[in-house]
Amino acid sequence: MSSNKKSAAISKTEYSLRRTRLMDELAPGSLAIVSSAGEQPRSRDTFFPFRQDSDFLYLTGFDEPEALLVLVPGRAQGETLLFCRECDAEKEMWDGPRLGPERAVQRFGLSDAFPIGDLDDILPGLLDGRERIYFPMGRYAHLDRRIRCYLQNISEAPGSNGAPEVVDLDYQLRELRLFKSSNELGLMTRAADISAAAHCRAMARCQPGLYEYQLEAALLHTFVDAGARETAYPTIVGSGRNALVMHYCSNKAQMNDGDLVLVDAGCEYRGYVADITRTYPVNGRFSGAQKALYEIVLAAQLAAVERVRVGNHWDDPHTASVEVIAQGLVDLGLLNGDVQDLIESGAYQRFYMHRVGHWLGMDVHDVGDYRVHGAWRQLEPGMVMTVEPGIYIPADDERIAGEFRGMGIRIEDDVALTGEGVEILSAAAPKSVEDIEYAMRHGRDLLTR
Repeated sequence: MSSNKKSAAISKTEYSLRRTRLMDELAPGSLAIVSSAGEQPRSRDTFFPFRQDSDFLYLTGFDEPEALLVLVPGRAQGETLLFCRECDAEKEMWDGPRLGPERAVQRFGLSDAFPIGDLDDILPGLLDGRERIYFPMGRYAHLDRRIRCYLQNISEAPGSNGAPEVVDLDYQLRELRLFKSSNELGLMTRAADISAAAHCRAMARCQPGLYEYQLEAALLHTFVDAGARETAYPTIVGSGRNALVMHYCSNKAQMNDGDLVLVDAGCEYRGYVADITRTYPVNGRFSGAQKALYEIVLAAQLAAVERVRVGNHWDDPHTASVEVIAQGLVDLGLLNGDVQDLIESGAYQRFYMHRVGHWLGMDVHDVGDYRVHGAWRQLEPGMVMTVEPGIYIPADDERIAGEFRGMGIRIEDDVALTGEGVEILSAAAPKSVEDIEYAMRHGRDLLTR
């Protein structure tokens, strides 16, 4: 990966271009309102680390709570107005610096900015006379009440033609965010590089007798040490039967010799995320049954990645993974019958019950439609998706040979479609049987030096 991608950042010009593109999609005579996220209480008077709303961050780059973006289409490139907290030396002494309206305009290329305390004085006037308001009613309860109050006053004013229509902005923003710029791909590449390094460290750390949370600690160490202080989602470290739980994240069991461990983890880097899953033996060497099942999942993943091509449809990679897994399960005697019949009847879903992937970007399950007008979406340059097939063998199913019971295996990579082809952003995380065993064996040597 070239160094310019790894050092990528989103410029104020790119933020401005995003806002302009969005306003070009809005109806004449309309206005759009996008809110920041709020601070979330953790317990009593402490709060979770603040994480900005992805839509708001995408359009502004502004990373503070208590802020509102107002987009007014028309007149050249349209107006972009920000309401945010004022600078306050006393409060900043306790909670850290605030950018303030004036510096926000300069840093992010906005038309103007105002104190959030002036919202009641300014926003009603901007709403008056509009035919349509783009605002996600129901997402932010405190803001819903204010907007409804503003609109009611407008509709009850003498000579009013009624309140403007209120519609959601989701569709327009989903379409914009689905296609990543080169700078966005650079940030996602950096997130994937950090996450892949974390998986390598976890493999090197892994051994029987450790607890799942100790592998989680190895992952988090690498994330934070590289400047990625937040995970993209709750980290999953599921050993033995815990790997059969899709969203297992208690991570508190002791890992046993002879078991597999499934590690699903990725970091968030400057607002963009990675999502990588690897499964490997706790003792560093696959048993015969583990290897046989693992090789099926790996073959399914490679077949699915081969179908991630510009011009193919969203469902093509999933179809490829199903075909390989169904055939592999028949070959191992875990399913009986004609492969095509097993696929058409859905019998394979007893062992592979989820789809092969999802969009990836600022959110781990990123925005974007998978179907357009009822048909699977065609893949295009700029899209980024995960590819993650899996096989899960129930622990108590006596119809299955004992050597296979209780195994959960999943392999996931982050795949970007570009004008030049396909790039696996997470390729640095070992995934062949030989590479995993080598990384676990030699990685341990490095950690003990």
